Amino acid sequence: MPIPSPPGFGEAPVPPPGAYNKDVGQFILPYEAVRTADAPDDMLMQFLQSTYEACADNAKWDRRALERQAPVSEVIKRRRLL
Repeated sequence: MPIPSPPGFGEAPVPPPGAYNKDVGQFILPYEAVRTADAPDDMLMQFLQSTYEACADNAKWDRRALERQAPVSEVIKRRRLL
C-alpha cells in the first residue's frame, strides 16, 4: 500500500528519471544509479535536496521558517572546502 503523500508529490522533478515508485508512494534512488554516476556524492545530494523540496513545496510547508541555514548540499560543499 502506498504511503500517503501530498498532491503532486510523485510528479515532482526528482533525478534520476523514474525515481518515483507508485507502488510504495516514494522516491527511490537505485544504488546502481549512484554507483555509475560521474559524481556520486553530487547525485546523492541532488536526490536528497530535490525530494525534500518536492515534499516541502507540495505539502506547503513554511520553508522560510524551516530553512534557517543554507541547503544541505551547500553545507556539505562548504565542509569539503574546509
